[in-house]
Amino acid sequence: MPATHTAGSIAWMQDGTGVIDHHFTVPLDHSAPEGEQITVYAREYRTADGQDKPWLLYLQGGPGGKGSRPARAGGWLAAALKHYRVLMLDQRGTGLSSPINRHTLVQRGSPSEQAAYLQYFRAPDIVADAEALRVALGSEPWVTLGQSFGGFCTLTYLSFAPEGLAGSMITGGIPPLEGPADQVYQATYRRMRARNREYFRRFPKDFEILSDIYRRVRRNDVVLPDGSPLTVGRVQTLGMLLGGNTRIDTLHYVLEEAFLPDTDTLSDTFLAAVYQQASRATNPLYLLLHEAIYAQPGAQPTDWAAQRVLADFPDFNPKKSDTPLLTGEMCFDWYLQLDPTLQPMARAAELIASHDNWGYLYDLDQLAANEVPVAALVYTDDVFVDRDLSVAAARQVANLQVWESAQWHHDGINEAGGEIFKRLHDMIQPSEDSEPPGA
Repeated sequence: MPATHTAGSIAWMQDGTGVIDHHFTVPLDHSAPEGEQITVYAREYRTADGQDKPWLLYLQGGPGGKGSRPARAGGWLAAALKHYRVLMLDQRGTGLSSPINRHTLVQRGSPSEQAAYLQYFRAPDIVADAEALRVALGSEPWVTLGQSFGGFCTLTYLSFAPEGLAGSMITGGIPPLEGPADQVYQATYRRMRARNREYFRRFPKDFEILSDIYRRVRRNDVVLPDGSPLTVGRVQTLGMLLGGNTRIDTLHYVLEEAFLPDTDTLSDTFLAAVYQQASRATNPLYLLLHEAIYAQPGAQPTDWAAQRVLADFPDFNPKKSDTPLLTGEMCFDWYLQLDPTLQPMARAAELIASHDNWGYLYDLDQLAANEVPVAALVYTDDVFVDRDLSVAAARQVANLQVWESAQWHHDGINEAGGEIFKRLHDMIQPSEDSEPPGA
């Protein structure tokens, strides 16, 4: 069904890019269209002469990530606007769409009612929203660009609504199509180990600083800016910075300012940097559904897979190592115990982790017969979306071309977005002289 749709008037960014707000009303459960309704928000970007260009839908990373809020149309967005109007989606539960946070989720009622509500915020529901939005906008099949989790959503789109797609591009976002979440963390712990070693070879003194930080934190009297305790595990979340080309050097700046001069007192600058990585105050869906994005029918409950797999990697385990390696996007149950914004959702999160009746994320037969042109950039050393699992999954999707590169890490779209967009876009066009897909 099409969504109920209202559009605002056009406003102009300082660089001359037109911006229009779009609000849609869609069913919480698309299989029960007369039931509860939620709001989905999307922001349109277009050039001054772009009102008749075809649409491109951008699917943000996550889960729990709202659409990008660029201050100017640069990088991939500038490249896309040469051909398209771009719709930047706030996926359900994020941004200006009906949000999920510590205030709204507890209003759903008991933890079991909260968990039942959260089950409607995975990729199939996001895709159903996208199709309802496309129909409401009167768009022909459109082109999509999916970053990270946005790529996961793309494969779901190709599975269940390929008629809505003229072409798709993916950056750092091909997930395994089968199997348990455990395989993801077996792979990404190994990738993170290699990335840690690469980093500390470049900055060997930083390993000494990290050891000093851990010793200080183990005295159990340091708190983060929100008053919650700083633990070794929370320091380890700084490993998120290892997932990018430019952010890896940001980690060095964080560590070099860890202590006040000539003291063992951790600086406010350092504590703020840890809080920024460890807190899920602004995007709780990242924790609540992070492992559920891999959950499929017939599999065991995810049951904090990253935490269970940690037993196989003692060099990351604070109980086994004096200076454990930095983690990446792994999620642990202690997030709920330590983060004040997550504590009201703790029981619902446990119910999600133990849930064993998930619906399908992908249709393998449909993907094997796919006719939509797809181009995917796979990063060789991606520590968040494993290269080997991605390449194996890509082989299961017909009409999907893989471009593999070791030049960038997971944030390549932010560093070289214009270059990346152009190459992927060329890959999904039938010929050099053809109109953009969807035109």
